[in-house]
Amino acid sequence: MRKRIAIVGAGAAGLHLGLYLRRHDIDVTLYSDRRPEDYRTARLLNTVAHHSITIARESDLGVNKWPVNENGYYGHYYYVGLPTPLRFYGDLQAPSRAVDYRIYLPELMKSFAELGGRIVYEKVSTEDLETLSEQYDLLVVCTGKAGFGSLFQARESATPFKTPQRALCVGLFKGIADSPIRAVTMSFSPGAGEMIEIPTLTFDGMRTALVMENHIGGELEILSQVKYEENPRAMRNLLLEKLHEHHPSVAERIDSRTFDLARDSNDILQGAVPPIYREGSATLNNGQTIMGLGDVMATVDPILGQGANMASHAARVLGEEIVSASAFDARFIEHVEARREDRVICATRWTNYMLKNLKELPPEFQKFIGTLSQNREMADEFTNNFNYPEKQWDYFSSIDRLMAWCEKYSHQQAA
Repeated sequence: MRKRIAIVGAGAAGLHLGLYLRRHDIDVTLYSDRRPEDYRTARLLNTVAHHSITIARESDLGVNKWPVNENGYYGHYYYVGLPTPLRFYGDLQAPSRAVDYRIYLPELMKSFAELGGRIVYEKVSTEDLETLSEQYDLLVVCTGKAGFGSLFQARESATPFKTPQRALCVGLFKGIADSPIRAVTMSFSPGAGEMIEIPTLTFDGMRTALVMENHIGGELEILSQVKYEENPRAMRNLLLEKLHEHHPSVAERIDSRTFDLARDSNDILQGAVPPIYREGSATLNNGQTIMGLGDVMATVDPILGQGANMASHAARVLGEEIVSASAFDARFIEHVEARREDRVICATRWTNYMLKNLKELPPEFQKFIGTLSQNREMADEFTNNFNYPEKQWDYFSSIDRLMAWCEKYSHQQAA
């Protein structure tokens, strides 16, 4: 059976799927509204970190082009701004790595083309999907933009929020010294917001991504509203003031004389993400079934860095099922969903759980943070489970499970 697959969207999900299929000699056409040469002058797309499990897939696809020993990071520092601040560290079993997607995506597009993949550079709309679906054996939609998300039904049980939960200010910066161990810093300012610092490879080498997750209505929300272009010095001063007040473990490594965006005003991104989980397939008016992948299936706030990693996982599952399928029918969809759902839905639920509980700090969550801060082995497990959100959700899915996890490490500490 000669299979012809179309992919709409050239993000990580679409490219990982396309690369996998080409390595198995499947005919693939990828539709993108952006050419590789367009990325260098584009605004920052995101601040994505790939965990080791995703990097292993990149190696398998032949696109692990940024060695982790040069560009990766090795764990997480944690800072919790309580009246008596908590500082602690957790190791990753294997390094993670962050590469500016304005570098990453063009490289993958090049590799896809070198493998014989076809890229059509044109904007596809929802009105085009029926025609495309009749030209290919399977159509996969990998972008939630341009109204594509509306084609896939939301799953209410996995979509607890109807509006964004954080006002985001995300940027790439220079003038921030490395930690003693190159690592992410996750900083929590109760009642105000969270921040994730990520060592990131960009056009001028290693720089620092700051993902500022500001509580809506709180004093840090202003960071998502003030425009760098209008007054760069005022924006820098505001950032320095708020970082020193709310995220001091990062601020103490900032050189105020050189602190600025890594290159220019394209290195900052502000806005908000409405979390949503959708069904993984949809039926068009012509009766053709299309598959959803990546953001069109599950859009999560970036607070835990799960989006690209769960998209890569889902792309691999879908790719394997396409390669082995004898028909793209209802049973094919059942196979795909059974295999990819656990990790994707657990990443979604864990992210939404943290959005809520980092803001409300219920007693059981306070106990978890206290236990985590006092036990390095628990901190290592928690940190490494960023690779495995289904394992993380096993702990956070109920108060009883979370307390049992805390008790396990409390007893070890007492012994």
